[in-house]
Amino acid sequence: MSEDGERSIRPHERAGSLGRTIRAVAWSLIGLRKGSEYEQDVQRLNPLHIIAVGLAAVFLLVLGLIGLVNWVV
Repeated sequence: MSEDGERSIRPHERAGSLGRTIRAVAWSLIGLRKGSEYEQDVQRLNPLHIIAVGLAAVFLLVLGLIGLVNWVV
């Protein structure tokens, strides 16, 4: 319990929205992120959701690059 008597929420119990998670991962992949927005994401988003969306985004990026190379060659 926290000092003010409220139950603290563990990171994996946070209920962040899918859209906000996708937006956070997309901005992180291209490297453009404000420090204040990063802090908000750390407090609101579920780390397991971030990992899942990040892996899916990297997978799609790799598939897109493979498709682009096959299309060009």
